Amino acid sequence: MFPNDTRRLRDDATSVVADMGRPGSRSLLPTPALVCDVDLLEANLARMASRARSAGVALRPHTKTHKSGFVARRQLAHGAVGLACATTSEADALVRRLREDGHADRLSVLVTSPTAGPEAARRQADLATRCDLLTVVDHPDGVDQLGGAAAAVGAVVSVVCDVDVGLGRTGVTGPDGARAVVDRIARHPGLRLAGVQGYAGQNQHLSGDDRRMAATREATGRLVAVVVALESDGHLVDLRTGGGTGTIAADLDLGVLNEVQPGSYAFMDRQYRDALGDDTDGDFAQSLTVATTVVSDNQEGFVTVDAGLKALATDAGTPTVVGRADAAYHFFGDEHGLVTRSPGSALTRADRLDLVPPHCDPTVDRYDVLWLVRGDTVVGVADIDARGCSQ
Repeated sequence: MFPNDTRRLRDDATSVVADMGRPGSRSLLPTPALVCDVDLLEANLARMASRARSAGVALRPHTKTHKSGFVARRQLAHGAVGLACATTSEADALVRRLREDGHADRLSVLVTSPTAGPEAARRQADLATRCDLLTVVDHPDGVDQLGGAAAAVGAVVSVVCDVDVGLGRTGVTGPDGARAVVDRIARHPGLRLAGVQGYAGQNQHLSGDDRRMAATREATGRLVAVVVALESDGHLVDLRTGGGTGTIAADLDLGVLNEVQPGSYAFMDRQYRDALGDDTDGDFAQSLTVATTVVSDNQEGFVTVDAGLKALATDAGTPTVVGRADAAYHFFGDEHGLVTRSPGSALTRADRLDLVPPHCDPTVDRYDVLWLVRGDTVVGVADIDARGCSQ
């Protein structure tokens, strides 16, 4: 189950691989290191799969959280219908890795962000020759570019009309915009309408089940308005995809989406834990940490660790120090962090600490590999295959 054939492992980690499976091998990790508790990860994957299955809704987990073929394989093994990817290059990297690892099936992949320009369309058409590609579009020009690129390589691309459900980032703003996109799809023999997407990113970190339900109901109403308009025009809107980890209970309960795209549930992070607390949507463990080492303890009230701005995402505040209620982390430079310690604290040079990232997605993208552990034992290592794939 656990890989150790990484293409990205550096020389400073070879001793860990040699001692993999031995108790205490976690202490050998060169820090800062991205670490995943595989039992907590597996429980998270199983829990989300079960919730989607019980609701009769397809699960298409978003890989922008983990960017890893290893985690993607586990999600597919739990019954995911395919993968959602933020970018074409992310999708390409994961499709290639899964095929290298023996996933011979033609994988279903949804690229959830619209692109612009003929070169971006060409790359998507090329990807469609190697997987069952669905991609979102929110403008007629995007349809034409994609249609031309698909025709050039003889590919068939399933198009999803992206609908703005309140975030304002991408998507058509109502039925008229959706009609313009869908009517243009019919002009291209290499394109077919798959359905619609509505992602309410603005609701994912709202506190309180009731508040998230109310906000999700409003956002879903915008998607429903587009679906009703398209179906009244005679279009078949088979797919209604969207949702996320923070609104999964509402997404499933409202019964409009027939496919959901949660991502962060695999790892969780400090930002989600603060927002969701003990609510239903927060019923997932924090399986991801960043291991760090105390490198200096010369000051009275704090120590310096080797995980700084380059080791953790900074957009959502500071990480949590695991298991030390009296310690707080503060960014202290590119390579360093400051961790407070109380008088008489035993925290000293060479001690190891685990930090819960404030935002898991961009933190993962800082690392080449993900170390898989059980307790103090390293049991595997997995590549972050799509690291840096932002195009």
